[in-house]
Amino acid sequence: MVQDIPTSMLREQRSSVLETERLTLRPPTLADARAIARLADDRRIAVNTRRLPHPYVTEDAVDFVRQLADGGRETAFLIEHQHEPIGMVGVVWRAPDAPELGYWLGVEHWGRGFATEAARAAIDFFFETFDADTLFAYARVSNPASRNVLEKCGFQWTRVELHRFEVLGSSAPVDSFRLSRSAWCVLKSWAGVPRSECDGEHGLTPTD
Repeated sequence: MVQDIPTSMLREQRSSVLETERLTLRPPTLADARAIARLADDRRIAVNTRRLPHPYVTEDAVDFVRQLADGGRETAFLIEHQHEPIGMVGVVWRAPDAPELGYWLGVEHWGRGFATEAARAAIDFFFETFDADTLFAYARVSNPASRNVLEKCGFQWTRVELHRFEVLGSSAPVDSFRLSRSAWCVLKSWAGVPRSECDGEHGLTPTD
């Protein structure tokens, strides 16, 4: 489990770069702070993510990047399309047995399939890197686009919960989803990935 993983290993994982057909996923740096703030400073994004404040300023992005570098329980990737930052995706461990997928895209990049593509890469990275059996994810009930992304990635709906959203200053209903390692393995095998890779070897190779 993550509490048993040395901090140095977590930092090595955060140094990984993932490549998909259209996207590059890499760790954010302080040099990305302004771009992250520009993308995230939109209430339409904040109301669908529990932690993002609004307004979202450069200092918020700087604090976020520094927290990642300090060895917290989060692995995050800046999503780039044609060398341009378009959003974020990652996994946060709110509890040792509850790793959670999260993502957001700048509004101008919605509706092009980027969220699904980035989420799938992050999911592969998670199951190939950690030994956890389940990955969780959540979407506001008023956000069908995000629920659609999770379903395309193989997540199964479990129940409705109430979660607090910073920008709302209150709680809102969210759909709770989960993806098991066994379900991910089946999906990978359907996609033509050998089961041996699903069972332990890396099918998606990070580069440092």
